[in-house]
Amino acid sequence: MWSVQEAKARLSEVMRRARAGEPQIIGARDPCIVISARQFDQARPKTHLGRFLVETAPRGTAIELPLRDAGRGDPFAES
Repeated sequence: MWSVQEAKARLSEVMRRARAGEPQIIGARDPCIVISARQFDQARPKTHLGRFLVETAPRGTAIELPLRDAGRGDPFAES
């Protein structure tokens, strides 16, 4: 684990280690992790979020949707 000051002073080493496959933790209170772009790309989902939601939605269960009239209110409006 690196302190922020230490990571700033030795940024090249932090990056070298991250590229070598060693995630680097910076900071103690609210730490961040530095990883290589390659590791980041491998960790990201390969499927678009919308496609994932459609493909994993439950099937065969009836869903009761509210009517689309003007009186149904806005659930996100501040009261």
